[in-house]
Amino acid sequence: MQVTRIYTGDDNQSHFEDVEIDLEDLGMRGQISKPWPAESVMFREVTGDYNLDFHTAPRRQLVVNLTGSVEIETGDGTVRLMGPGSILLAEDTTGQGHISRAVGGEARQCLFVPLKD
Repeated sequence: MQVTRIYTGDDNQSHFEDVEIDLEDLGMRGQISKPWPAESVMFREVTGDYNLDFHTAPRRQLVVNLTGSVEIETGDGTVRLMGPGSILLAEDTTGQGHISRAVGGEARQCLFVPLKD
């Protein structure tokens, strides 16, 4: 399974990286990863005119999109579209951060899952 990671590089800028999560084959029960220690789950909803200028992630967390999409842009102009079902591993807790904005005027629902270090 692949997730998109956003992190702070040595240049103090946010960067994207595709990360493959190892899954163990359980046969008919599917495939599953090792547990990731988490603190809680938060539910979030934003309007279709959501546009948040440069900001850092408030903590190391997973952002799981449920409905709608978000466009995330880094300082070098790289843009990633995160649609329903996508998972972002947000680790850019320092530096310039990233821009987040709604796509197509759609509201978005997502889960924040703060991770333990």
